[in-house]
Amino acid sequence: CRLLWSKITEQYKGASDKSALVHIHTDNSMYNKTVFDPYVNMLRTTTETMSAAVAGADSISVYPFDAAFKESDEFSRRIATNQQILLKEEAYLDKIVDPAAGSYYIENLTNAIAEKAWDIFKTIESKGGFVSAIKANYIQDEIMNMNAKREADVAKRKTVIVGTNQYPNMTEAKAEITKKCCCNCHKEEGEFKTLKCNRQAKPFEKLRLEVSNMANKPKVFLLTYGNLAMRNARAGFATNFFGVAGYDIINNQGFETGEQGAKKAIEDKADILVLCSSDDEYQELVKQVMPIVKGKIKHIVIAGNPVDNIEEFNNEGVTDYIHVKVNVLESLQKYNSLLVK
Repeated sequence: CRLLWSKITEQYKGASDKSALVHIHTDNSMYNKTVFDPYVNMLRTTTETMSAAVAGADSISVYPFDAAFKESDEFSRRIATNQQILLKEEAYLDKIVDPAAGSYYIENLTNAIAEKAWDIFKTIESKGGFVSAIKANYIQDEIMNMNAKREADVAKRKTVIVGTNQYPNMTEAKAEITKKCCCNCHKEEGEFKTLKCNRQAKPFEKLRLEVSNMANKPKVFLLTYGNLAMRNARAGFATNFFGVAGYDIINNQGFETGEQGAKKAIEDKADILVLCSSDDEYQELVKQVMPIVKGKIKHIVIAGNPVDNIEEFNNEGVTDYIHVKVNVLESLQKYNSLLVK
């Protein structure tokens, strides 16, 4: 920020050298905060505060970890205060002029960000300046395009939000959101297009809240079979996949035959049956399982992407496939629409 401001004052020839001085104040972002597994927010606010201090901010506001979704209480306010004290009194971040000096990675990244920001500044100036770009909706559209890309990365889990779209706390109690929308999203558009204020985790949180309001959560039965390493890996993937929506996951140590697993899934009244094995063993497993579960369990899912056999498996009655290329959010929204009542 200081680098960019000095560049601006240099180009616009400030009246004195003092015009290059700037006071930088930072706040924690609400964009990446979560309702579920909220104590992870403490780590997020700590790293953000440390980053601001290393970057040379003059003053820093540290928000309580629960500020994004409810009124903070005495505990969360105390933690926010202590985070600042620890970084100041024990990490001594206020005693060093430039903590990042000599770090090639940080300095190179800083220069890259500054260069990109300067290019954006010049583009805005070429459109007549900030006000003209706002009136033409250029700035709003650029921000929302980037936001759409980030939301897509979260939906596909290219961007991991711990406790929300990956590694959910399966024992967590129902979350409560008491803070209203943080923007003017319910108001009509005025002269300028407005930006929507959102949190990255919100779509996943909506799914889980829908499930938490159910009397009986959907049951996901993991039928583990065959190769030990592959079945465990895919059972872990399936647990994370359906767990982020708050479904009940029924895991197993492994079955000697597919028939045993299929009968147990019916006995446990599974809503979703997930086959967890290796690609080489899925043909055998599908042939054993499908005659037993067809008509009794509606959703039969394979953990993996056996592209050479998908048409065959579809004909047998397999309904879905989950793997790293799947849009997790869209998939779970589909299941919620079918299962959540």
